[in-house]
Amino acid sequence: MIKLKLKDGSVREIEKAMPASEIIKDIGMGLYKAACCVKLDGEVFDMRTVVDHDCHFEVMTFDSKAGKETFWHTASHLMAQAVKNLYPDAKLARGPATDTGFYYDFEVEKPFTPADLEKIQAEMKKLAKEGYALERFELSADEAIKLMEERHEDYKVELIHKHDDKGEKLSFYKQGDFVDLCAGPHIMSVAPIKAVKLLSCTGAYWGKAEDGKQLSRIYGTAFPKASMLDEFLKQQEEAKLRDHNKIGRELEYFTTVDCIGQGLPVMLPKGARVIQLLQRWVEDVEQAKGCLLTKTPLFAKRDLYKISGHWDHYLDGMFILGDPYDEEKECFALRPMTCPFQYQVFLNRQRSYRELPMRLTETSTLFRNEDSGEMHGLIRVRQFTISEGHYILRPDQLEEEFKGCLELAKYFLDTVGLLDDCTFRFSQWDPANPKNKYEGTAEQWEHAQAAMKTILDDLGVDYDIGIDEAAFYGPKLDIQYKNVYGKEDTLVTIQIDMLLAERFGMYYVDKDGQKKLPYIIHRTSLGCFERTLAYMLEHFNGVLPLWLAPEQVRLLPIKEGHAEYAQKIADRMTAMGMRVTVDNRDENIGTKIKAARLERIPYMLIIGDNEVNSNTVTVRSRKEGELPAMPVDELIAKLDEEIKTKAK
Repeated sequence: MIKLKLKDGSVREIEKAMPASEIIKDIGMGLYKAACCVKLDGEVFDMRTVVDHDCHFEVMTFDSKAGKETFWHTASHLMAQAVKNLYPDAKLARGPATDTGFYYDFEVEKPFTPADLEKIQAEMKKLAKEGYALERFELSADEAIKLMEERHEDYKVELIHKHDDKGEKLSFYKQGDFVDLCAGPHIMSVAPIKAVKLLSCTGAYWGKAEDGKQLSRIYGTAFPKASMLDEFLKQQEEAKLRDHNKIGRELEYFTTVDCIGQGLPVMLPKGARVIQLLQRWVEDVEQAKGCLLTKTPLFAKRDLYKISGHWDHYLDGMFILGDPYDEEKECFALRPMTCPFQYQVFLNRQRSYRELPMRLTETSTLFRNEDSGEMHGLIRVRQFTISEGHYILRPDQLEEEFKGCLELAKYFLDTVGLLDDCTFRFSQWDPANPKNKYEGTAEQWEHAQAAMKTILDDLGVDYDIGIDEAAFYGPKLDIQYKNVYGKEDTLVTIQIDMLLAERFGMYYVDKDGQKKLPYIIHRTSLGCFERTLAYMLEHFNGVLPLWLAPEQVRLLPIKEGHAEYAQKIADRMTAMGMRVTVDNRDENIGTKIKAARLERIPYMLIIGDNEVNSNTVTVRSRKEGELPAMPVDELIAKLDEEIKTKAK
């Protein structure tokens, strides 16, 4: 008998191995109709997968992240089928699910237009009604190449060649006459795709922009019900109003300039002030937690990156100064991360076990050569600042230090108001892809991942598993956050590294007098400051908490004769470290109030005859509305308390 532990804790027994879809049918046809995929021991699989061993068995519907991704991945195949029906000469490139839907890249003679999208969308609806079942089959590499060459799918042939040295069979999915190379998973048929909306068409590249083939990309989304699509489109319209790209530019937090470059935002005084406040706060808290501040160069010779492995595994993501392939001439690269630089602090002299853990931190400016299509405001940029740290420690210190890193990250994210909307991903290696991406042996990876799993389970962290999402040197916990459009990015990462210390010869002398290799935790505490600011602007709709607001208080004298009193209050607040301005413009009070409201100023202080004569102020708060007139001392005490407690 095969025992399956279900989500509710109950155990279901099956007499023999069978596809997951048949097991779900036996549980209930209603569940089967809603199912998109399954999780076996926490990993996502196609419902066609044969279950042949005891495991945790969880059915994933569209309500789950894995279910949505599977549903949308199938919708991308449906769109590709529609495109091939309408444009037979189109060549298929790639078509993954995204955070809010899917896209597919095609090579076509002419880029798609909005009118083309309407035709493709109509064809998709027609195909969905026909209810094609998706059939999975496998071929050897030679057979797969032959099939794709017969269909003139050049990009698929290229993908197959990247895998043909592994000796593995390759999986395909077929629906009607349409066939696509794909690892899956997919829903059982296209019939559940009831509502489709193709959103946009853009350019894309196969490979890097500078040398890749120009493709045409179609973005879309799909749902099991029309009402769900309507709700999604409504949310997208609302999201446009909270987009940090809109708010941040309108409120003058940042700008971008064509002649500077894409992904290189200019922080205006407001944005620069908020990032400065975040940096100072993070550095002070880290110091109180026993961290040692470092300051290392922004670039280095390729020799350093060769030792660390980044030259082999991350070259495409780096900005190179010189010819990377000319070994006769000196070549440098801007740093995409700080770890190989900070290791030199440890290596400055011989270290003892008594010096561990050594918690090295830095407010690091980093540079990453992101693809042009990935750029988005402050969320994904090519130069950014990060609260980066590397904890060098003995193996027996791993769990306690990892716990400390997680607690620190949660404290920071909670204080800035983002923690409640974060999710956690346990990012692991892909055993099928060790040569292309990962250092170390399978045994080393299993050891590192088992250690992290134990820690996460002991801490009660509710996490998803991300296969092939690990760093090349170790597994990691990624703390994820979604922007207003539902696109997910990583805010904070905590990584366990059992490999790089040996590359750098980072030995410490243990109690027994023997030299031993330490473990390393790579971690960020608040993560990328630019990205954090972007998410805060969206989360708070531009009204940042008082302690972080670039302008905390604006005094609005009603008449010219009230300006002197207003300025005295402003000077007193400024002396206490508050960020205060006085609006002395020759405008009526209604105009001044409107301007302060549009600029999302947390507190407006209205000054007229009554306030001057009674030594009070009339207060308008963004959070509390209009407050009764109060003495100046009382107001200052109220604001001071709100700032000190970092109230959200």
